[in-house]
Amino acid sequence: MPSPASRRRHGPQRIVCLTEEPTEVLYLLGEQQRIVGISGFTVRPPEARRDKPRVSAFTSAKIDRILALQPDLAIGFSDMQADIAAGLIRAGVEVWISNHRSVAGILDYVRRLGALVDAADAAARLADTLSARIERVRAAAAALPRRPRVYFEEWDSPQISAIRWVSELVGIAGGDDVFPQRATASLARERIVADPAEVIAAAPELIIGSWCGKKFRPEQVAARPGWHAVPAVRDGELHEIKSPLILQPGPAALTDGLDRLHDIVQAWSRRHGT
Repeated sequence: MPSPASRRRHGPQRIVCLTEEPTEVLYLLGEQQRIVGISGFTVRPPEARRDKPRVSAFTSAKIDRILALQPDLAIGFSDMQADIAAGLIRAGVEVWISNHRSVAGILDYVRRLGALVDAADAAARLADTLSARIERVRAAAAALPRRPRVYFEEWDSPQISAIRWVSELVGIAGGDDVFPQRATASLARERIVADPAEVIAAAPELIIGSWCGKKFRPEQVAARPGWHAVPAVRDGELHEIKSPLILQPGPAALTDGLDRLHDIVQAWSRRHGT
């Protein structure tokens, strides 16, 4: 019987990952040898940034450099990468643009990507491990004495509230998103909080910032007109989660991102739960 190393590898052999999550998944599956190019925003795992050429941002890419890598598949995410995808398709590259927006969608994405690279069994095990971890956090959160109202901000100008998987993770971690109706919208513009007074009215007890690509500035948030009345501002409960941990719809969000959320909620509960 042939060894795993000697068996024929099916599926795409030269993959360009236009976002972070396919890179992380492929490394976790032990299929990193298929990757020939990555997003410049990639930080997980560190060796990917060290070993793989960076060929794209999020809304732009070096098409000529990608083509020079002779990819047989490019993997991206969402309508935001439609122009990159179109350029690659016109050049004859096969492209998969996923558009998963929920925790369940992330788990299914892991399974689908695994199947695509002939690693369906390993991907199923990874998805099951991630799911079990989520349930452990959910069970721990159920024991908290109080659930805080949470405003999660993923951009500051304009103010954009949590995308769906982040909103769901807030709930799993033990909090309640103050704008759950916005989280179901698929486009970022539909999650814009055009009137900051809405946040004041929602009275969040925790504000969590994850400004994609730049440092969260709690002092700037606290200085917004009228926000001194917001419980989270009054109590100094403004916290940051780095965007690579929570704003990419892959394993990072379900592991380190969720853990950080739960730590913040748990600490709030210790201070305010009695």
